[in-house]
Amino acid sequence: MTTLPGDPPGGRRAVAVWSVGVAVYFVAVIFRTSLGVAGLDAADRFHVNASALSTFSILQLLVYAGMQIPVGLLVDRLGTKKVLCLGAVLFTAGQLGFAFSPSYGTALASRALLGCGDAMTFISVLRLGTRWFPARRGPFVAQLAGLVGMAGNLVSTLVLARLLHGLGWTPAFAGSALAGAVVLVLALLFLKDHPEGHEPEPFPHQGAAYVRRQIAEAWREPGTRLGMWVHFTTQFPAMVFLLLWGLPFLVQAQGLSRATAGELLTLVVLSNMVVGLVYGQVVARHHAARLPLALGTVAATAVMWALTLAWPGAHAPMALLLVLCVVLGACGPASMLGFDFARPANPPERQGTASGITNMGGFIASMTTLFAIGVLLDATGDDYSVAFCAVFVVQALGLTQILRLRGRAARRERERLVASRVETVHVPAA
Repeated sequence: MTTLPGDPPGGRRAVAVWSVGVAVYFVAVIFRTSLGVAGLDAADRFHVNASALSTFSILQLLVYAGMQIPVGLLVDRLGTKKVLCLGAVLFTAGQLGFAFSPSYGTALASRALLGCGDAMTFISVLRLGTRWFPARRGPFVAQLAGLVGMAGNLVSTLVLARLLHGLGWTPAFAGSALAGAVVLVLALLFLKDHPEGHEPEPFPHQGAAYVRRQIAEAWREPGTRLGMWVHFTTQFPAMVFLLLWGLPFLVQAQGLSRATAGELLTLVVLSNMVVGLVYGQVVARHHAARLPLALGTVAATAVMWALTLAWPGAHAPMALLLVLCVVLGACGPASMLGFDFARPANPPERQGTASGITNMGGFIASMTTLFAIGVLLDATGDDYSVAFCAVFVVQALGLTQILRLRGRAARRERERLVASRVETVHVPAA
């Protein structure tokens, strides 16, 4: 993949500015996943059952998913710095509110506020990468952003869990909120939307008509829709596991101690980080590997869940749980491949909107599955083998849409590539 005319130069300055944006996303992921290590504590603190407990994560993801298109439009219109700073203010306020919530209702409101701020981070970081790095580095930079996000998940699993059980609910969550204030200051002082000399061309904004046109044109592209369904089908198994139901499943259904369950959750995160680097390098060198990697991840995830849930003994063996967690670690990197379908399908002025549509997919799937598992657990008396079968239903829905759209998206991408080559050939030398 060669450097295109007008590509940003990259370099150390790009890495420094992008790192500030990624630091904001890193803290947002810590806050987003903090409930994953506090699920059982939250149930005791607020005296709620499985369905009510899942409502925390469902509401947070509902707000996150619902904000994706508005955030994409905001990023296209206002730039990344303003949106990231606003996101940092909101998710920090949400985490602080969650620390001091005296009741289930106020805790729900705090998680909704947190989800709103969190929704503003990842799309902004993707946009920051396209503004500061050459297009050929796009897949690797996006996977690296996802890897840093998973490092935030690792902090939740290792650090916040210890603070929670060592210091208690309020000191742990209130103390973690300080990280939000730190990254807000860094973003205000050092973040820039684009390098000098690479300002985007002015684009007319015409109120509601502009919004409708941006959304309609992004959705019309098969690559955008394929990217959304790839994200939908690949992300949610790991998200559901890490965000809420992994720890209860491992402790209550598999009979593990909290410490051992925490180590398995950590393995998911570590696997994600390693696989993310591999997927990023593979796709940067072999663009055609995107769909095989995504479909292979879906198949491997389905097989491992089927083996785990159908195991004839009372508990699945530790070796099987280890492999399950390693495979779940590939779900996050596979979901990032969705953006690699949407990115080439849309021009620069529509990247935020297209990324927002794509990013909705996995969070809608996660929200649906979180709710389904909670309802099934209550209906079956905490039968996790039945409840987790919801994973297969959601995977099947996403897979049918991927197979339906893949041909159309591939044809459009080839047509756009041919057109760009013809245009490049006919550009007169300076």
